[in-house]
Amino acid sequence: MAADRRFKIFAAADGFGQPLKDAVVAHLRTHPAVADVLDLGVDKYYAAAASVASNVAETSSSDAEHALEARGVVVCGTGAGVAIFANKYPGVYATHCASAADAVNTRSINACNVLALSGIATPPDAAAAIADAWLATPFRAPCPASGDAPWPEDIQRFLDCAPAEMAAIPKGSVPVPESCAICCLRKGMEFEPVGIMPGGEMRIVRESPTSAYVRFKAGSVEPAHHHTFGHDLVVIKGKKKVWNLTKKESYDLVDGDFLFTPAGDVHRVKYFEDTEFFIRWDGHWDIFLDEDLDTAHNAIDAELGAATGK
Repeated sequence: MAADRRFKIFAAADGFGQPLKDAVVAHLRTHPAVADVLDLGVDKYYAAAASVASNVAETSSSDAEHALEARGVVVCGTGAGVAIFANKYPGVYATHCASAADAVNTRSINACNVLALSGIATPPDAAAAIADAWLATPFRAPCPASGDAPWPEDIQRFLDCAPAEMAAIPKGSVPVPESCAICCLRKGMEFEPVGIMPGGEMRIVRESPTSAYVRFKAGSVEPAHHHTFGHDLVVIKGKKKVWNLTKKESYDLVDGDFLFTPAGDVHRVKYFEDTEFFIRWDGHWDIFLDEDLDTAHNAIDAELGAATGK
């Protein structure tokens, strides 16, 4: 690493990535080439990625006179989600790295300036080694992909032109669909009513592991119930509240929110708007009711009334 090469690093994570983000930030603050680390905190994975990426994009030119190179570190559960959203920003090249070799390759080939890490799969010592390799490797350097030798002349010529050509790709040059991929998936679907839960419909789109698109009308209620499987849920649009009676917790969910409910946890749900969500679970669909619909309505009305003082 050149002696005058100095970095200003922005970092953020979601809840799954926070412990690793904190460890990496602490490590980077001791790194001799790092002039400044700005910890932007914890948010939903896409918001955390946007916060870092926007700062990297804006700071890259403004700090040039101070010889600081703007970089970013983003961490979520898998490292994939934060990379996807960071890459929406022009001039940001984010890569999920699971090893130091990944970091060397993506710096050499892609001029990666935002490092994405998995808070679930990557331990702190491995993340520190990845971050060190990422900072130490200049663009076009020998790397595992080049056999740790200098790139051949034809590849060098390609890499000479690549940064300017990448930067010239205009924002919006790729057509943007009218809605997200999941929303497009459900267009034309035939839904089946959820008989034991009036106002609900679902369409299973994949079996074991199973995925389904589900929608409920505003005012609908899911009585307390449980499943033999844990399930991941992402709200596509709408507003709902989930009471996990086993854990004695509640969650207010709106567009883009994620919730995991463990196997066996008893939960009830209230829909405040027409709501659609995508759900995934291991195994085949099952459901076991723990109360009837009237009991659920009464319990929800009592809790919401107490919360509003009515």
